[in-house]
Amino acid sequence: MSGGGMSTFSLAMIAAWYFSNIGVILLNKYLLSVWGFKYPIFLTMCHMVMCAFLALCVRISGAVPRQAIKSRRHLVKVTVLAVVFVASVVGGNVSLRFIPVSFNQAIGATTPFFTAVLSLFIMREKETFEVYLTLVPIVLGIVLASNSEPLFHLWGFLACFSATFARALKSVLQGLLLTNESEKLDSLNLLLYMSPVALLVLVVATAVMEPAAAGVFVENCTDNPLFFWAVLLNCVIAFSVNLTNFLVTKCTSPLTLQVLGNAKGAVAVVISILIFKNPVSSAGMVGYTITVLGVVFYSEAKKRSTLLKKRAELRAVQVAHELQELQVQGAEHKVVMMGVQGQVGERKVLGLSSHSPKESTLE
Repeated sequence: MSGGGMSTFSLAMIAAWYFSNIGVILLNKYLLSVWGFKYPIFLTMCHMVMCAFLALCVRISGAVPRQAIKSRRHLVKVTVLAVVFVASVVGGNVSLRFIPVSFNQAIGATTPFFTAVLSLFIMREKETFEVYLTLVPIVLGIVLASNSEPLFHLWGFLACFSATFARALKSVLQGLLLTNESEKLDSLNLLLYMSPVALLVLVVATAVMEPAAAGVFVENCTDNPLFFWAVLLNCVIAFSVNLTNFLVTKCTSPLTLQVLGNAKGAVAVVISILIFKNPVSSAGMVGYTITVLGVVFYSEAKKRSTLLKKRAELRAVQVAHELQELQVQGAEHKVVMMGVQGQVGERKVLGLSSHSPKESTLE
């Protein structure tokens, strides 16, 4: 019973994860394009207010293990991640104003390419030739999709490109900055600590770049209360993305989440085309398919590369241990030999001292 219950719970969490990730993208697109609320930074700020509030509620409830900020240095690291996180989310929302979800997801699928490049230049982390080879179809696919996109928009493309770059940068920085086991935070605790910083950045950005957003929001809510409920639902789902991310990782594994992520983009593309009826070209779909296949090959190559690295590290530890044992044995052998030499020396001295009187009498 318990095993079946856990399996049912895992499936429910995976379904909730899919619903949250795809739902927030589609609702963002609906509010920013179809409804005509052209304020992506303000919308992101609303998301962050809800995320901060609900993350705090989850923390107070004790449903998630508490993880504390260890030092001022730790806080600075989280602050840097928060700023990059804001850039990635805002860039993604801005792009949805101008380009369809299908093209947005196609560009977003190139995240592994930027992750590999940034890991090489920032962390000096080299991958195997096989891993780098899988990046070729990822890039070629998005080039083909971009050239044949019927609703291509330069600003939307650049915004989505920037968001994808920032998402990869956050992933690399998270691995670089939070290397200490005591400093690592799960997705919900990290969200809790990033939210205030992100909210501060978004409030300033909204005031400077979208000063009319609050007035338009109130006006839309007054004219049509459905708009308020749509934004509220959008904000709750935005938090649900982080919650289900935590729960799926907890009840399955990070690898399962990675596989789900590869399939999520394709599902989002199909659903968005059915809902928004945006035109797509056959060349564009072929390009996106090539990119997704490249991401799948990248994931498999990365998994094999990681396994080989772990085996090499384990072998290095074993060799070091064997060398240490040999050194200890050599030291022990040296001590024994010194002891034997000492005993021989003592016998020689004793032998000389016993013969010396006879020699004197002979003289």
